[in-house]
Amino acid sequence: METPLLILAPMDDVTDTVFRQVVQDCAPPDMTFTEFVNVDGLMSVGRARLLKKLRFVASEKNLVAQLWGLKPENFKAVAQQIADGSLARELGLPEGHNFVGVDLNMGCPAKSEVSHGACSALIENRPLAKEIIDATSEGLAGRLPLSVKTRVGFSHVDMSWIEFLLEQKLSMLIIHGRTRKEMSKVPANWDLIGEARELRDKLTVNTLIIGNGDVMSRQQAEELAAKYQLDGVMIGRGVFHDPYLFAQESPWESLAREDRLELYRKHVQLFADTWQNGERAVHTLNKFCKIYVNGFDGAKELREHLMAAESTNELLSILDESRQAQPTT
Repeated sequence: METPLLILAPMDDVTDTVFRQVVQDCAPPDMTFTEFVNVDGLMSVGRARLLKKLRFVASEKNLVAQLWGLKPENFKAVAQQIADGSLARELGLPEGHNFVGVDLNMGCPAKSEVSHGACSALIENRPLAKEIIDATSEGLAGRLPLSVKTRVGFSHVDMSWIEFLLEQKLSMLIIHGRTRKEMSKVPANWDLIGEARELRDKLTVNTLIIGNGDVMSRQQAEELAAKYQLDGVMIGRGVFHDPYLFAQESPWESLAREDRLELYRKHVQLFADTWQNGERAVHTLNKFCKIYVNGFDGAKELREHLMAAESTNELLSILDESRQAQPTT
């Protein structure tokens, strides 16, 4: 078996261009995904407000745009804009830089999306799911690959849904090993992801099977890929415990206090430089604070100080002061 793909998972309000750049500089994954963005909103007066979710820089490699919504015609239109590069130009990217694929979010379990019939609700609405896939494929017109990220069922395990998706001849199928009903309350079931790979082989399609759920290290990802003969593994919250997770040998556990603080300072500075017009609130950074400010004496007190900051300038000032200070004993 070839080396499995290791992919950074899309996480809303987390995997923006800033965090992706930080992870890439620490240890680049094979592929990354944007936050999920609503195609119906992109094709409305709200477009400008949503474009931040797709923003990226030329140095980012192998970035897939993740879409969600309800109207097939909007999926087609946005897919066309991605495939022909016009959306990347609108985002300010130079010629020759573009997304490398489009992914359809058919797995998010959030009540706000599901109540409108989107994301994981599509598991129970296959006619609309097929319309969306077909419309997106038509928009892409073979210029970029199409994938779907989903779960193993809605209220119960339903492998016929996985079989249905495999019949759509997708380039890649990313399977989270829980149902929508399970949310994140139970461990991910990797045996079911293995069953999906077996289904793929039985149907003799070329769709890559990627597993997702509860992966906390590169070693664990490689072991799961080997055990279930998967083409790759998608990792989400594992990077909250180790930004170097995608490295062959992560230095994170032995990284000194000052190096961890310097990495957070880099994150904050990049956030300030990227979102100069207030597109994202400074408190967005609070969810990242524990990644870096953790595992050393005085970390809890410093985190509380940082998370009370009202601006990136204040955050940078606190970090500069703390770098000079001796750790609490």
